[in-house]
Amino acid sequence: MPFIELETNLPASRIPEGLESRLCAAAATILDKPEDRVSVMIRPGVTLLMNKSTEPCAHLRVSSIGVVGTAEQNRGHSSGFFKFLTEELSLNQDRIIIRFFPVEPWQIGKNGTVVTFL
Repeated sequence: MPFIELETNLPASRIPEGLESRLCAAAATILDKPEDRVSVMIRPGVTLLMNKSTEPCAHLRVSSIGVVGTAEQNRGHSSGFFKFLTEELSLNQDRIIIRFFPVEPWQIGKNGTVVTFL
């Protein structure tokens, strides 16, 4: 059950139409999870400072059960997400940060319970 959160200081007008759907599909492929389980949130126009600069940049947060947690796993995921984001947002890699957060099933509420019991 991956959660993908993209925050960027790019204005909404510079976010390509349909990005949420393409990011969902890319995340499913990169993380080897079913696309219908991926949740995507995009927040354009946030105030961000990276490397002492407010030039266009983005932060991507990737949270998931079982597939983010080791350096080896995240290294491969990072490569895929960087390729996707540099192409879609026209940003250089040094203007993108990706943060990986492993999640346990008991930490996600769904259908009135937690994933542990589903």
